[in-house]
Amino acid sequence: MPQTPPFTGMFGPASYNNNVYQSKEESYGDLYYHENNLVSGSLEALIHHLVPNVDYYPDRTYIFTFLLSSRLFLHPYELVSKVYHLCVEHQRLSDPHADKLRMRKMAPKIVQLLTEWTETFPYDFRDERTMRGLKELTHRITSGDELYRKAVHQMIQSLIRKLTALSQYEEALAKINATAADRLTVLKAKPQSIQRDILTICNDPFTLAQQLTHIELERLSYIGPEEFVQAFIQKGPLDNNKSRFSDRKKASNLEAYVEWFNRLSYLVATEICMPVKKKHRARVIEFFIDVARECFNIGNFNSLMAIISGMNMSPVSRLKKTWGKVKTAKFDILEHQMDPSSNFYNYRTALRGATQRSITAHTSREKIVIPFFSLLIKDIYFLNEGCANLLPNGHVNFEKFWELAKQVSEFMTWKQVECPFERDRKILQYLLTVPVFTEDALYLASYESEGPENNIEKDSWKSLRSALLSRV
Repeated sequence: MPQTPPFTGMFGPASYNNNVYQSKEESYGDLYYHENNLVSGSLEALIHHLVPNVDYYPDRTYIFTFLLSSRLFLHPYELVSKVYHLCVEHQRLSDPHADKLRMRKMAPKIVQLLTEWTETFPYDFRDERTMRGLKELTHRITSGDELYRKAVHQMIQSLIRKLTALSQYEEALAKINATAADRLTVLKAKPQSIQRDILTICNDPFTLAQQLTHIELERLSYIGPEEFVQAFIQKGPLDNNKSRFSDRKKASNLEAYVEWFNRLSYLVATEICMPVKKKHRARVIEFFIDVARECFNIGNFNSLMAIISGMNMSPVSRLKKTWGKVKTAKFDILEHQMDPSSNFYNYRTALRGATQRSITAHTSREKIVIPFFSLLIKDIYFLNEGCANLLPNGHVNFEKFWELAKQVSEFMTWKQVECPFERDRKILQYLLTVPVFTEDALYLASYESEGPENNIEKDSWKSLRSALLSRV
């Protein structure tokens, strides 16, 4: 049975793929190549190219790229149906008198293709129609052969475990969000009950950076590669079926991860603005600068950027007397690393270094690469917007999808890293559920700490205070 190699190195730096098999089935349309790279083809030809036969098994880069991009043109359950037809009808496997030798050559290849699909895109099978199609196909090709039946059973069980873990993760996330909302309600009802601050929970920057990395890697691990594509799906002018993608959770895990970034930014700003004493505020700022530096050293660029974003919020940056007490040299270095100029050149250089370290890593800690996620999404968005999905002749622009798959496959490598640090439940609970201020509350706390400096700030302070009093 063909083996499934790891994601690392799946896409070479020089070429799109090594997949040079050319379809001889003219009825399925042509596939077009340039310098041995598949660049375009009709959708039917590309589907045909996905399905193995006695003499052929598709290159793994092609399987990943096509499964990733195919959802722009048809539902996964529709693709399963087409694969079923090609495997069973076209290969004549439905014929009870089919050559047993032919079946023995075909069955393991089909099982391997389905295994790659269920392992890499398990969320496709949350749709009962896709799962039903999978079971129908595997039943057809494994009936009467115990060896294949065992392999299929293992595949289905592995898929069910992944989908169960996803449901449990979503339930846990809902509980965490509910707890955070309840605590915020309590804080609003009793604003005088000052919450504990981060330094009473954890005063070691390295430990906090480790716990942030736990949260990052867990949330990364549940993002399906297809979510990067589904997040940008739009109804085309020729798509008359308005509900085409409305029956699927499009990108909920991706959205939850973006929400975590925003929460962390506001948490940092809250922790800085909350203390009454200037000395305490300065200590919190210096603490978070050290946490950010440890995140950089770990390779956790997402938490690093969230911390910097929190520190750069206006309610925090206006605290000039507080910042005057802070040694900012280390913060200046971190800001320089994450400087957005020249399309985040410094950050991209650091990311390449972390990626290289990950590839040659000897320890699990060295494998950690957590990208600045909003920029990753932005890169994929502009790649999607900058190139057409279809060429003027109606063929799929597969050259675009090779590029898309290269970016997403790198993410797939990063998200599979196990966090090597010990979990601290107390710190994790605080980070995930402690109430954080809204922007208005941040400004109010900031003005209470260091009074308004001009008429605009004075007017803003007055309106915020009156709004607060009207709610009491």
